[in-house]
Amino acid sequence: MSSKLKNFGLIGLGIIAGVAGSMQFDAMAQKNAGAPLPVEELRQLADVFGLIKSDYVEPVEDKKLITEAISGMVASLDPHSAYLDKKAFKELREGTQGKFVGLGIEVGMEDGYVKVISPIEDSPAYKAGLKAGDLITRLDTTPVKGMTLEEAVKRMRGEPNTKITLTIARKDEDKPIIVTIVRQEIRVQSVKAKVVEPGYGWVRVSQFQEPTVDDLAKKISMIYAQEPNLKGLVLDLRNDPGGLLPSAIGVAAAFLPKDVSVVSTNGQLPDSKQTFYARRDFYATRSASGDVLAKLPEAVKKVPMVVLINAGSASASEIVAGALQDYKRATIMGTQSFGKGSVQTIRQLTADTAVKLTTARYYTPNNRSIQAKGIVPDVMVDEYADGDGLNGLRLHEADLQKHLSNDKDKSANVAERNPLDELEEEQRMAALAKKRKPLEFGSKEDFQLAQALNQLKGLPVQVAKAPKVENKNGSNGNKDEKAGEKK
Repeated sequence: MSSKLKNFGLIGLGIIAGVAGSMQFDAMAQKNAGAPLPVEELRQLADVFGLIKSDYVEPVEDKKLITEAISGMVASLDPHSAYLDKKAFKELREGTQGKFVGLGIEVGMEDGYVKVISPIEDSPAYKAGLKAGDLITRLDTTPVKGMTLEEAVKRMRGEPNTKITLTIARKDEDKPIIVTIVRQEIRVQSVKAKVVEPGYGWVRVSQFQEPTVDDLAKKISMIYAQEPNLKGLVLDLRNDPGGLLPSAIGVAAAFLPKDVSVVSTNGQLPDSKQTFYARRDFYATRSASGDVLAKLPEAVKKVPMVVLINAGSASASEIVAGALQDYKRATIMGTQSFGKGSVQTIRQLTADTAVKLTTARYYTPNNRSIQAKGIVPDVMVDEYADGDGLNGLRLHEADLQKHLSNDKDKSANVAERNPLDELEEEQRMAALAKKRKPLEFGSKEDFQLAQALNQLKGLPVQVAKAPKVENKNGSNGNKDEKAGEKK
């Protein structure tokens, strides 16, 4: 689909936004599966290697050929497996720690240009005035047209305190905007929280990193210090692309009874067949003072909750939403999540390189597979009062080539679509999105948050509009297009 945002990246971090893995790190370089090596096929590989060395138009380094062969082999498996060279491995480790060097923008490729999906709050790009929807047409003096997203991202990365000049095309601006940005170390705050109104709190997890569980405990304690008799809590996982599996278990454990299962995994290896429980030995914490979740007010286990998700909620955020939904601990609200139900394990090859390999599917406590399907909200609510905006244009796991299938629900693997209807809907959504300013989650203009608060208060909720259905005579079968209400 031409109007889909086909590729995403986070400048300086090197992960795919919306599809970041629920990752585990394994320092073992090799795992012997016990199967014999395919001698004939390896001989062909050696023959091709020799032909390139002897016959190619110019000399090619051995290291380059071998590295590219490994990279291609791993990338052919699924969209989330990858070979990590020295730079990519370093950036991945930095990203899980909540810091990286770059501009601080989530980007995609559209019509040959780099499109700004959203600037990270308080980043150099954010302070320079970049906005969602901006098209980057030049990097310094080099045109972006013709570059791959990876090439553009590499140019935007660099050392701290170095400058790059971006040429921006912006909707409703007649002339290009030229802005110079200084690259800085970006520290992503994975947890934000506030009391949105008396008696009601809002906690946002933007990515699951090493400090997330500790940060969550601090933010919840802060809310209860302001509101000891909290009436309701909104956990916001919208646009959370995932991250570290132990951190996801910890976030779920904060709200669930101790020792209940949070997620299970299943794959080829014996150690991929596991169940993870809501206790400290299964979740990440860097605190030296014991289990930070054990120090939270007991009321946090029972306070009424709404979890907000959308198409940008993927992987680890789906683990949390799925667990809270299965135990009926929270009402899940928003739009259907991304649908990435696989675990990536980092197998370190050398001191500086590794392979990010899909090793298992994960399952909710009720044994539901989210792969290529996602979490379906209990209450569907559009991003805006008059319908969805950018969320309707986002990719889902099922849209990705070579995506892993759903082994529990075969209907989730093949979506029947009318291309003309889909294109018309995408064009409508794109037109809507261009008219709107970027949504700030947690603000007074946050429509989904307002509906979550209504749900907690027992007030009517403005649910998503019903899809239009064409009758045989061509008329619109949905006579009432106004958004419905849920008591």
